[in-house]
Amino acid sequence: MSEELTISKTDSLLIVDVQNDFCTGGALPVPRGEEIVPTINHLASAFPHVILTQDWHPRGHLSFASSHPGAKPFAAIATSYGWQTLWPDHCIQESAGAQFRSDLVVPHAALIIRKGLDLNIDSYSAFRENDRRTKTGLAGYLRERGIKRIFIAGLAFDYCVRYSAEDAQAEGFSVLVIEDACRAIDANGSLAAANASLGERGIPCISATAVRGSHVTR
Repeated sequence: MSEELTISKTDSLLIVDVQNDFCTGGALPVPRGEEIVPTINHLASAFPHVILTQDWHPRGHLSFASSHPGAKPFAAIATSYGWQTLWPDHCIQESAGAQFRSDLVVPHAALIIRKGLDLNIDSYSAFRENDRRTKTGLAGYLRERGIKRIFIAGLAFDYCVRYSAEDAQAEGFSVLVIEDACRAIDANGSLAAANASLGERGIPCISATAVRGSHVTR
């Protein structure tokens, strides 16, 4: 998609998990994750409606490798809701790692969706938890405000961004992923899988420079 896109009051920017633990020095760093912050700050200035998501796990969460004796991070286990990737302990409630990056400047963000609060269910998507049944209420919130199109940026492209985009489309929204305002973990082929899945669903991946009014600099 190469044309310039004009942002209107029926558009929303969804900023996914731009938190300390997902950046360099954090517990689960996404390679070069912090590099997207200036781009996201510029993008947010073009949107009248912005939402943030925040991983917010209790200690001992099911998705932590440390909760399963002998398990290693990035292995997978069978759970009641399917296969679950195991992660290093990260984004623990009230910890410094769970906080948003201090250089993320989005003062007009209207809502924060916290994910992964249930001790026994992980949550990638901003719209529903990994059991695929429990919804966050975000879709209804957006519909009540007349939002029709969602632009998504953040961390990580191949997990929380991917599943948020797919679920947003399933809820009936038009969805675009701002690819250069994301970074990927790329664990066990997850980046290729995300690209293939988004492509199959016809979810466009665009450049931040395509968003009119964002004043993105390079």
